[in-house]
Amino acid sequence: MKKWISGLAAVAMTSVLLAGCGSSTDDATGGSGSGGTAANKLVISTWGFSEDFFNEEVFGPFEKEHNVDIVLEVGNNAERLNKIRQGTSNVDVIYLSDYYAQQGIDEGLFEKIDRSKIPNVNDIYDIAKAPLGEDYGPAYTVGQLGIAYNPDLVSKEVTSWSDLWDPAFEGNLTIPNITATAGPMVVDAASRVAGNDTFNEDAAFAELKKLSGNVVKFYSQTSEFVNMFSQEEIAGGPIMEMYFKDLKAAVPNAKFVTPSEGAYAVMNTINVVKGSKNKELAEEFINWQLSQDVQAKSAKAKVDSPVNTKVELTAEEAEGVTYGAEVVEKLNKLDMEFVNQQVKGWTDRWNREIAQ
Repeated sequence: MKKWISGLAAVAMTSVLLAGCGSSTDDATGGSGSGGTAANKLVISTWGFSEDFFNEEVFGPFEKEHNVDIVLEVGNNAERLNKIRQGTSNVDVIYLSDYYAQQGIDEGLFEKIDRSKIPNVNDIYDIAKAPLGEDYGPAYTVGQLGIAYNPDLVSKEVTSWSDLWDPAFEGNLTIPNITATAGPMVVDAASRVAGNDTFNEDAAFAELKKLSGNVVKFYSQTSEFVNMFSQEEIAGGPIMEMYFKDLKAAVPNAKFVTPSEGAYAVMNTINVVKGSKNKELAEEFINWQLSQDVQAKSAKAKVDSPVNTKVELTAEEAEGVTYGAEVVEKLNKLDMEFVNQQVKGWTDRWNREIAQ
């Protein structure tokens, strides 16, 4: 049986479906710069979440320093990757979750990067340096998938993935749909709960079938989790830590847990698109995104968890952010190449056995 996850016992180094991670918006093209007076143009494909922050703290300063006009193409992971596939876009740089980035790599859609042009990659966690291979882009943020719950609605302290199977969550649970970014992570967690050190598909689906009767809804978007949680339709479930601030705003005593078996690494990557005429400038932008200054600002604004190891946060700044080697080094990482090979079969099986 092929092993398809690896626990990180040392620093081998986290939008959301996420998201995944990033929020899904309609495709649009717009500039964040001054509009055509710059010497060069760099087209960036991204999710469009936290637009004001990125324009003010990431894109705008890069434009000024490099005399470039940044143009944005905005949308969710799938639709933006499809535009690259179809050749209907002139994108230079693309932000994608690792699940979708692996598809782009498998299909030959990205340039191989020159790591000597991205020196800041040496300052990031090992897990983020080459999550999909040395030839391709790093992860600029690494979050974690753990468990959030309302202690007023759960009769025990939650510490483990196995607690989701506890009667305390009877009839008040949500879990990600298999097609969500976190779906395959929950499948792996179920295999672990069944007692397997390496992934066992049959055992995982048997455990998920036991759990399905307690699920109020299999969520596909994080907003569904937040809405159900705020209205106390659910007591909790697996969610990316980056969205915990939204749960906390709705339920102030909400708790987020890194399960004892390990949370899952949720990585957003940044790559250069095949055929870009601005490859060196694109690599400069990747280096910019990984810089200590940009990473610190993103973390303090609670936009993205930092991967740059030089970023220092106070306890308050780190709340709701996946931060520090002691957290990152314990994350479990899925083998995205294996996931992409298997996900169609898992989806069919999920629809037959789980989501009935």
